[in-house]
Amino acid sequence: MLTIGPDVPDGLRPLLGEMLDALRTLKAPGAPSPVFACASAALPPPKAWRQCVALVTDLNILAHSDGFHWIRQDTGGVI
Repeated sequence: MLTIGPDVPDGLRPLLGEMLDALRTLKAPGAPSPVFACASAALPPPKAWRQCVALVTDLNILAHSDGFHWIRQDTGGVI
């Protein structure tokens, strides 16, 4: 993975260090992470969020986007 090079200005080092730490956490998470939550009527367009997961709050389920539809994880039906 990337490192902070010697030519990086001192003022940017803390910010870049935090960004690298966040990227490393995403690459190898050590704990569960929050999931986007919204009501079914507010789900974003599935085409823009292919292979992503959302918590559908009014249905109390998880759903994933196949690129065409939001798919319920409990029944496999389309939302």
